[in-house]
Formats: sequence, C-alpha cells, structure tokens
Amino acid sequence: MRSAAPTKRVAVSLALMAALGATGFLAAGSIAHSAIRTHATVSLRTTELGHVLVNSRGHTLYLFVEDSRNKSACSGSCAKFWPPLLIHGKPTAGSGVRPSLLGTMRRSNGRLQVTYNKHPLYAYVLDRQAGQTNGEGNSAFGAKWYAVSAKGTAIVKAPSTTMSTTTTTDTSSCRYPPCP
Repeated sequence: MRSAAPTKRVAVSLALMAALGATGFLAAGSIAHSAIRTHATVSLRTTELGHVLVNSRGHTLYLFVEDSRNKSACSGSCAKFWPPLLIHGKPTAGSGVRPSLLGTMRRSNGRLQVTYNKHPLYAYVLDRQAGQTNGEGNSAFGAKWYAVSAKGTAIVKAPSTTMSTTTTTDTSSCRYPPCP
C-alpha cells in the first residue's frame, strides 16, 4: 500500500503541471493575439513632449533610428520591449493624423506593422499609462528611440540647460571686514 501514495502524488503533480502549462499557453496566446489588432487607430495626443502619435489606447508611438524606410530592425527581444503596432487590414487615421502618411509594411515574420511617413511604429512596455513618454531618447538595441510627431518625424527632446549667473562684487573699496 505504501507504493500507491507516491504514485498518486506523481500523478497529481503531473496533472497540476499540465493544467498550469495549458493555462500559461492560453495566456501567452491571448497576449500575443491582443498585440495584433484587426483595427488600429493612430491619433495625436498632447504630452510633455508636445503633440505625439498614440495608439488606440493612448500610448505613445515611437520610431527606431536603426530602421530603414518601411523596414524594421527590431525583432526578438527588441520587439518584447518595443512591441510593434501590428494589424490585420488597414490602419485608421484619428484626430490630427494625416491619412496619406499612414501605411503598413510586412515584417520579416510576415505580419503587418503600421507605419507613419514610412517609419515602422512601436509602443514601449514601460509606458504603462496613456500619455507617458518613458521611451523618448532611449538608446536601446543599437540606436535611439523617439516619439513621432504629426509630420512623421522624430521628436527630439532638447537637453535641459541650466543657466548660472555669477555675481562679482568690487571689494577694492572695502576697508573693514567682513566685506561683501
């Protein structure tokens, strides 16, 4: 009778592992499917960078300097941090977006990616809320990433400059310390 208990534990463990594996597989499939939209609207939104392109969830869209026109250089682990805006069909121009600049290109895996002014568009995983621009100016996967303007160009955030003023005091007439 002792040998039945370990066999039962193994069977229960295997069944539990199979159930967890199936759940993980279904969840991964759901996440992957949600990245591919049958309908994508690209709009304009005001952020701390000014007016930038955003996806249908209000998340900032970026271009990758390493990309060439209508050709993505971001795949594999790059695409996990910078998910491409994928679609089935044609994208829609939302408020402030020029429809003539909106298009698609075929990625190396055969999927369609939304482009604007021939730049493939990406979101950034650390932009968790609409309107965030955490990816702006990041250097990752071999090049810089920039939010995209309504003209379809990179929004390059100007480096912050600090002005320092120096005041000099003429102490030549000072006779009694402490002098200014």
